[in-house]
Amino acid sequence: MEQTHLGAYDLPERVASYDADMAIMHPNRAKMVEVALEVLPFAPETPLRALDLGVGTGYFTHCLLQHFGASQVVAVDVARAMLEMAQARLGLLAGRVDFRLGDFRQLASLLAAGEEFDVVFSSYALHHLNRDEKSAVVAQCLRVLRPGGWFLNADLIVAESAMMEQRIQKLRVQGIVARAAGSDDRFRDATATRQFLDGLEARDGDQPRTIRDELALLEAAGLRDVSLLWLEYREAVWGGRK
Repeated sequence: MEQTHLGAYDLPERVASYDADMAIMHPNRAKMVEVALEVLPFAPETPLRALDLGVGTGYFTHCLLQHFGASQVVAVDVARAMLEMAQARLGLLAGRVDFRLGDFRQLASLLAAGEEFDVVFSSYALHHLNRDEKSAVVAQCLRVLRPGGWFLNADLIVAESAMMEQRIQKLRVQGIVARAAGSDDRFRDATATRQFLDGLEARDGDQPRTIRDELALLEAAGLRDVSLLWLEYREAVWGGRK
């Protein structure tokens, strides 16, 4: 079985640079979260209960708490350093968040009996799982979603075509080099950037899949109205409802 590396971010130096790196490597993050929140058919004042799988530095949770002013979030992450960073980011909003340290692959062990959610969401986390692990996580999420609840994922994918994937990767590297603008030696040119990305993805155990496979996985789990909601090159937002 392919190995996963969910603990790779439990390193202080990684956490400190995470948001800055995201701006360079994933400039669509804000748009992806915006789309995910827009698609939810709830009024802003709805007291939603949400579950964040892999909260990271808390960006998605922060946006959800602001958009839905009466919402509460259970935020899960395997890295203690990430939970601490998320709590710092959220400030006073952290009072509406229940931070739980643990591996969301064992979700049942992190939730109390009978806990239910209106929304389960994740961003840039599930691509670290292999297909069997991801299927198991989605199945667990379905069990804790309330009827009509939503599962949303903002994450990385790979192209169906090897030729298209190669072209997208070239555009990816060009964009990173341009955004870094010589300020970061890791991204000084295309060669250095490619070497950095390859090493990072190997260490983190990245295993992105095609959007066709991702949608099929949600349908197989039993989610309804499964749809691709947004896509640009290798980043996408997709989901469905119970």
